[in-house]
Amino acid sequence: MDIFETLESNVRSYCRSWPATFDRASGSRLYDEDGRAYLDFFAGAGALNYGHNNPVLKRALIAYLERDGVTQGLDMKTAAKRDFLWTLRDLVLEPRGLRYKVMFPGPGGANAVEAALKLARTVTGRSLVVGFTNAFHGMTLGALSVTGNAAKRGAAGVPLQHTTLMPYDGYVDGRITDFALLERLLTDSGSGLDLPAAVIVETVQGEGGLTPARIEWLRGLARLCERHAILLIVDDVQMGCGRTGPFFSFEPAAVQPDIVCLSKSIGGYGLPLALTLVKPELDVWEPGRHNGTFRGINPAFVASAEALRTYWRDDELEKSTLGKGEHVARVLTEVAQAHPEIPMKVKGRGLARGLALPDGEFARRVCRGAFERGLLVETSGPDGEVVKLMPPLTVTRDELDQGLALLTESVEGALE
Repeated sequence: MDIFETLESNVRSYCRSWPATFDRASGSRLYDEDGRAYLDFFAGAGALNYGHNNPVLKRALIAYLERDGVTQGLDMKTAAKRDFLWTLRDLVLEPRGLRYKVMFPGPGGANAVEAALKLARTVTGRSLVVGFTNAFHGMTLGALSVTGNAAKRGAAGVPLQHTTLMPYDGYVDGRITDFALLERLLTDSGSGLDLPAAVIVETVQGEGGLTPARIEWLRGLARLCERHAILLIVDDVQMGCGRTGPFFSFEPAAVQPDIVCLSKSIGGYGLPLALTLVKPELDVWEPGRHNGTFRGINPAFVASAEALRTYWRDDELEKSTLGKGEHVARVLTEVAQAHPEIPMKVKGRGLARGLALPDGEFARRVCRGAFERGLLVETSGPDGEVVKLMPPLTVTRDELDQGLALLTESVEGALE
């Protein structure tokens, strides 16, 4: 009997796409119980930017556990948390001129988003939050309320209120000037749109289909928020920690969001950790107004601090990621150009790349073929029509070329 089939909930999803039982992992590869290797170009949905069982991070974790370092610390002061905060300040925040206070909202990205929405409403005294079409921010009720995907929203079971969605960059193909609709609604007393507490945005929509916002669009959004005293929240849960190149995905736009949500690879080793970064003047919380048991998973502090020291003392990882990302884009473009009869489009930024195909069934055939060949990739987009590639940032050039060759074969196979 398959215990997964008989005992685990039907809600499971990734295991349906990849019907193998995995046993160990190293770097860019997962191994099933029979020892077969799979190149992992999904990287824990972005939680493993530094690869599986990164040896530098593993050594730091083992040393910490062997000396009986605190594991569960609630929100108490610990040496591991202090080291993490020092390292985050010195290597990430101060070099970028960012003054954020650090909040630990809970173990996952949805916790970071929920805290951001709650704080924005507390600070402004307003209830409405603006999100964008095709956005994804998590599966809790608040996060779903600013998510665009109908299937995910439908699972809420209750009306999702106090939010409204506006067109993301490119949604209407340039037929409306950027933010003209939102600006009109905000300035027209007859529009029925209340002044929002905040706008929440992803600079690259991961689950929405690897759609990047233009730099000027992001700058225009920041200017609009400033004009109307609306807080700007950037959800960098999936695209932060170097996934698009720079540590924060909004850096190329030279904007400073009021609130930033981080999770996934901020934990370094794939361990649960989430941060809500807030400008100091917005830190109006009273003690305990937002809490939770798993805000102080100290092994995650250890792994994260070691990852920051190892990879973010200079700009080498950023340069490497941008170079590898351009290589992926070139190969995907070659795949698309080889089949002019089939509409394909290369999407994404950095090492978050996608190949948009005519429909979801085509994309699923490609992903099934990739799995059979030993490559893990997933679909994204409103109809699952985009094949999504998110390899570890530490992937070698040889591994990258191996995976891209397998993907190319899978596209060819899906066309037969």
